[in-house]
Amino acid sequence: MSRQRVSSWGRLSDAEHEIVPITSAGAAPSILATTAPGVARGMERSYGDVALNRGGTLWDARGLNRFLGFDAETGILTCEPGVLLRDIQATFSRQGWMLAVTPGTSVVTVAGAVANDVHGKNHSTRGTFADHVESLTLVRTDGTVIVCGPAENRDWFEATCGGLGLTGLIVSVTIRLKRVPGPWLLAENIAYQSLPEFFSLSDESEAEFEHVVSWIDITTDGGRRGILSRANSTPSPHRSLPRGAAGVGATRGGPTVPFVPPFSLVNKATLPLLNRAYYRMQHLSLGSSVVHYKPFFYPLDAIQEWNRAYGPKGFFQHQCVLPRSVGLEAVSEILGLVAASGQGSFLGVLKTLGSRTPIGMLSYPQEGVNLTIDFPNLGASTLALLSRLDDVVAQAGGRLYLAKDARMPVSLFQAGYPRYTEFLKYKDPGMSSEMSRRLLGS
Repeated sequence: MSRQRVSSWGRLSDAEHEIVPITSAGAAPSILATTAPGVARGMERSYGDVALNRGGTLWDARGLNRFLGFDAETGILTCEPGVLLRDIQATFSRQGWMLAVTPGTSVVTVAGAVANDVHGKNHSTRGTFADHVESLTLVRTDGTVIVCGPAENRDWFEATCGGLGLTGLIVSVTIRLKRVPGPWLLAENIAYQSLPEFFSLSDESEAEFEHVVSWIDITTDGGRRGILSRANSTPSPHRSLPRGAAGVGATRGGPTVPFVPPFSLVNKATLPLLNRAYYRMQHLSLGSSVVHYKPFFYPLDAIQEWNRAYGPKGFFQHQCVLPRSVGLEAVSEILGLVAASGQGSFLGVLKTLGSRTPIGMLSYPQEGVNLTIDFPNLGASTLALLSRLDDVVAQAGGRLYLAKDARMPVSLFQAGYPRYTEFLKYKDPGMSSEMSRRLLGS
């Protein structure tokens, strides 16, 4: 047990926490009982306060990181909660298996992926992470152990998937991997010049490609141009490449942002330049190529500590999903507000989400369009802009992603997550985070 300063990925705070390691599932009940209230600690890749507990306990189960069993015929993997998605991909991809759903970073624990019910670039075809969980084991702070899954204690399963680590400590997870020909993807980049063109291209792509996502320029004409990327798994590139393929993308180590600069490197002066440069760079890679999964799924993992670039005050991420029926108008309005503010980043992401209803009571995805934009923390002006974006989301009937949130008002949470009252029945009284106190009252 030790006191450490802990920040989330957004680096909006740096407060002391009591860190309590848990190195065996058997020891978990007694440790939880004697150190509650608290919340589990993962890799701190959530952007806001979902896994922070200022001045209180964080249970560090990252040492519980073993594979417990794997069936090479079915792809069923059982592992401890601290196993990283990165290690699953690296271990099994060359054996013909990969995660069916993975978020934009591989430096995430399996328990964190369950607790935030993460989604990826293939939501329309594969749903969320929880859709591929067979079962999990929870330890509550009163010592109760609950095994739950789609076919056992389904109510507990629905509360825990996307449940923000508040139903108990996950000590084991069984997941179903996806059969693949190897760690390679046949990917294609296509430029678009308007939002209607994006929607048309996205719909066309989802009919033929498993993975579809786009980068959008938030500075040019309200953010209308962008690059859509789409991909399917493909066999080894050492076989003959398809006609027109540009070549093989290799994975290489990337740079590190070595220190926190005294001000954000993403600012009103650099923002147009960064977006213009990124568009030109991506424009050079238009067309098809065979790439390793790492640069396609996890491009930012190649830049270590990239969150430092936003300076000492950190950054907010505003990630929302808007119903498809109003998606074009709502996205246009948000991009207009952002462009007028001069705030934002070169990491705007636009993609559509499928119609599959998520399992979790507090899971984020709903059918519609997902827009993600980072904002350097400039204080009152940034908070005022985010509030205006919230108003657009609320009026459209959308919601914000809890894994990325640091300041959502309670009213928007309750409107966007109507099952929250049902979820409260399953919340462990001994589990508490800054987010749970902010949005759920405890």
